Order: sequence, then structure tokens, then C-alpha cells
Amino acid sequence: MSLTNGSPEAAATAAKTASFTLASLPASARNEALEAIHAALTASKDEILAANARDLELARKAAADGTLTQALVSRLDLGKKGKWDDMLQGILDVRDLEDPVGKVQLRTKLDDGLILERVSCPIGVLLIIFEARPEVIANIASLAIKSGNAAILKGGKESTESFIAISQVISSALSKTQVPNSAIQLVTTRDVILQLLSQDRSIDLVIPRGSNDLVRYIKENTKIPVLGHADGLCSIYLTATADKEKAAVAIVDSKTSYPAACNSLETLLVQDKALDTIFPGVAAALAEKGVTLRLDAASKAALSSTSLPEGTILDATPEDYDTEHLNLTLAVKTVSSVDEAITHINTHGSHHTDSILTSDETEAEHFMNQVDSAGVYWNASTRLADGMRYGFGTEVGISTNKIHSRGPVGLDGLTIYKYKIRGNYQPTTGYGEGEGKRPWKHEKLSF
Repeated sequence: MSLTNGSPEAAATAAKTASFTLASLPASARNEALEAIHAALTASKDEILAANARDLELARKAAADGTLTQALVSRLDLGKKGKWDDMLQGILDVRDLEDPVGKVQLRTKLDDGLILERVSCPIGVLLIIFEARPEVIANIASLAIKSGNAAILKGGKESTESFIAISQVISSALSKTQVPNSAIQLVTTRDVILQLLSQDRSIDLVIPRGSNDLVRYIKENTKIPVLGHADGLCSIYLTATADKEKAAVAIVDSKTSYPAACNSLETLLVQDKALDTIFPGVAAALAEKGVTLRLDAASKAALSSTSLPEGTILDATPEDYDTEHLNLTLAVKTVSSVDEAITHINTHGSHHTDSILTSDETEAEHFMNQVDSAGVYWNASTRLADGMRYGFGTEVGISTNKIHSRGPVGLDGLTIYKYKIRGNYQPTTGYGEGEGKRPWKHEKLSF
């Protein structure tokens, strides 16, 4: 990894050149690079966390005067319980995954001595633009190297100390490996995002990691394909047949385990038949965790005899059902059926992750088939939407796009494919209908 303050064009050109070398390295060489990164980060934990603490101090001051959100401060904290260990474990998990490059996906005999294959290959050059989230550097570097892609990273100023410290450690580690130095670059020049977004001749995919404003800005200002999501407006539909105690556990986990995450619960849709039976217990469990409930008239009435802390209950507004709160605020809406819940989610959601809590299998399958989201769950927390939890090792982000990769994007999402044909100089004019022409065999072969 190199820290560069050169021009965006120079960085993109160097990355493109390095991508060809990286794509041709054997899996063993790419895995050795990941091991070197893991060892170097482990040895430099104290220095990196000290740099992160300096970023956090400035960020908290900015949050206090309103120039930075608390959600962003939360994402910046690399010392949060489990975050450092998860970052390091993610590197080893990626190392241990099957090599995604060079996998034969299709083999067809077009004719004798004329064989077609479809084979996985790297995308090329990735541009990752992120806010806070210093662990993104290690995550992206690991995934890019393993999948044979070069990567250019541009972080926000709020995490400058953190990402420079991490990058210097990774750079030193990679200098002892076969991975080209310019295959992973951290751009330190300020105010160059627009210029980077114009490098469509060298950069193949942009992956934003940050607020919905950042994602929308990127999508509006580049010709390069963008992988990611703007909002994480996730919903759970609570039915009257759900297990009362288990439903409360899943909903509390979805909302409170990490409220600033894109896969946290933002809207709870309650079946009207569940208002008097299951919902009061769920509301009490949420209130115990400090959640503020923004209720419609029916759900508010259902809690009239339930004792909750003062300030827990507020009246919902229409805007609440279109808002990614990213804090301990939950919008609650009453619906009469699974189809009404599906319509609400498809209309107001962000196509990220949505769940149904029910004992009715037919109802659950209908919900999962009809909700148009990257992740649809039955009796599960929305917080499961995560590359590491899916077994992808780690992820570059969660995609709500309808492209080759959707949901948590791991190694497979960073590969595309190419077609290879091995022949014997056959002219295409020799094939077709009529006298003297050969028919195509199109025989499917095993692979």
C-alpha cells in the first residue's frame, strides 16, 4: 500500500498497471500478503489505537458543536469492544476462503476441438470512498488482494490520523511481498473526489462507505458503476403468531445492538392482531434499552395501560417511516396483513434488509418472495446482514443495487468473468445451415 498525494489520474493509472500484475499472482502469494498485513497490524495495535483516539477526540468536539453526527463518531471508534479483533479476524477469514479467481463456471463444446469456458476474474481497479470507519482500510485491502483487484482508497478527514497509521503499517508489510506497492493506494490529497470519479478509463467500480448523502453525491457525479446503498431503512413485520419472548429478543437485537449500523431496525410494522398480545412486551423490552418509540394511533392506544419511562412514547409523523434514524429511535406502524406490510416496505424501505416474525411458514415464504430487498429473513434479526456473519470473511459493503452482486459483498462480489475459447483455427463461415456447413454441437461439459 502506498500513501499518495499525487494527481488522481496518476494514482488511477498506476493502480490499473498494478492490477494486471496482481491478477496474475497465484493464490499462495496473495495469501502470504494477507498474513503479512495481519502480523503487522497485530504488532502495531497500540500505535494505531492511539492515532484513532486523537481522531475521536476531535470528532467528539465536532459532534458537540453539531458539525458531526453521533452515528459517525460511533463508526469512527476503532477501540469499541470487539471491533479491533473483528478487523484482524476478518483478514484471516478472507485468507482461508477459496480462491475466487480462475474458477470455471461453464464449459461447452462448440465443436470438436473448439471449447468455450466462462472463468471468474477480478474486476480490475476499485475506488473506495469512505467516511470514518478506519477498519475499512484493512477490510478493503484484504478483499482486494485476495480477489486480485487493485484498490484506491479515499477517506474522510475525520479519520485522517487513523487511516494514515493503518496505511503505513500495511504499506510496510506489503513491501516484503509480491503484491505491487501501487496495487493498494491511500489518497491523502484533499478535495479530489470529483477528479477521482472522473477516472472512468482506469477505475472500474466505485464503492462508497458512508452516509446516504455521500452515496447520492457519488452516484450523481460519476460515469463509473457504483456498488453500494444510500439508506439502511430496515423493517420488521411482527405478526400475532410470533413467539412472544423470542420476538422481543430479535427486535431488541435488531434495534439496539448497534443503532448506527445500516442493518439496524428503523421501522417496526405490527399486525393489528398482535397489538394487545405481543407488542406491549416488545415495547417494554425496547424501552428498557432506552429506545424512543414513535407510534401511530393504534400502537399508542395498545400501550395505554403499559407503564413505560417518561419520554419513551412520541407521536409518529409520516416522515418517521422514511427516516434512517441511526440512533435509539424506532418508528412503529400498525398494519392489518402481510400484504400491507409488504406494500409498506417496498414503498418506504431502502431494499436493504427486512424480516418477518411469524410461525406461519406460508406467510413467511410469501413475505420473503414479495419483499424487494437484498436480504429477506424469517424469524431473524436484521443485524445478520453482514459479510462476516454470512461467512464471507468480511465485506466491502452491502449492495442494494440490482447488478451482479447484492447484499453483503465479499470476494465473489469482487469478481466478474471472462469467456475463453480454445480452438484449432476454425472459421465461423464453416458453420450454419445448408450444404457444406457444420452444425454447432453446443454440448455441455462437466467442470
